[in-house]
Amino acid sequence: MILRAKAPLRISFCGGGTDVSPYVEERGGVVLSTTIDKYVYATLRTRSDSFCTLASLDYDLTLQAPLGEPLPIDGTLDLLKGVVNRFQAAGSAGAPPFPSGFDLMVHSDAPPGSGLGASSTLVTALVGLLREWIREPLTNYEIAEMTYRIERLDLGIAGGRQDPYAATFGGFNFIEFHPDHTIVNPLRIRRDVINELEYATLLCYTGTTRLGANIVVNQMRSYREGKERVVRSLDRMKELTLEMKTALLRDRVLRFGELLHEAWEAKKDLDPAITNPEIDRLYAAARGAGAVGGKILGAGGGGYILVFCPIPRRQAIARALEAEGGALVPFAFEERGLQTWTVPPEEETGPR
Repeated sequence: MILRAKAPLRISFCGGGTDVSPYVEERGGVVLSTTIDKYVYATLRTRSDSFCTLASLDYDLTLQAPLGEPLPIDGTLDLLKGVVNRFQAAGSAGAPPFPSGFDLMVHSDAPPGSGLGASSTLVTALVGLLREWIREPLTNYEIAEMTYRIERLDLGIAGGRQDPYAATFGGFNFIEFHPDHTIVNPLRIRRDVINELEYATLLCYTGTTRLGANIVVNQMRSYREGKERVVRSLDRMKELTLEMKTALLRDRVLRFGELLHEAWEAKKDLDPAITNPEIDRLYAAARGAGAVGGKILGAGGGGYILVFCPIPRRQAIARALEAEGGALVPFAFEERGLQTWTVPPEEETGPR
């Protein structure tokens, strides 16, 4: 038996950082995001024994271990191990033991540290895959919350709550984070507006990834210490998130682009490591060529930049980014979230 799953990566327009503890518990957070047509894929093939094989195609890593005992978290394929451990644990979300051994394989269209939520999306795809195999009736909210707990609690990776909800639900969402619950509000944006926004935005890879968890740790330390600049920035980002949602719902695409620039200015106040000379150079080149707004995606420090372009200046902005070493990546918005499917039986004899 072969099962597969895929979950979409996401673009966070505004609000990232307000979804991180303890800000969420004390002041509440909001995020505006959408998913795109870049994915994390996961495949499960059942075995006739009681072993599991975990593999990453991206890093060319494979390991095998017996089921029944927790897999060691030691820096090798820890995201995969964390998911297996959570499902193996007695009483974990009511999950029954695995019916047999299995081979588990993952592949991502973007690396961790890209700013597109790749790590959380990988865990989301795995949770959805194992849920489908053992027929555990988890809701989308339960899948997202399990993903959050695996990453943040089981594995101790610093970060926020938005990514698993974006990957699980898919589409344009205004997500509210409260101390004891999260609400995903799908936005009914006109297709004309979505098409225009898609045409007006460029996704540019800076050439480097970063360990976003370190930036998040520093940001929250500053918040706990009551640094006024950080608190003010987080509060301002919440205000801008609401304004950006309103702009989309009222068909004001250009205003949305202008707010994207304001959001970037506010985000930079969270921590000095969010930007660097390379990112600043790329963004300055885009602005100099006519870009209205833009921002680094994710926690910052590297990965992808999103740039909003007046259509007549789109090609000039693209050339300016490439001249500074940026790599443009074609993309489209994706309305669907987590998906799972079964491989037809006749394909099961294919190459392993």
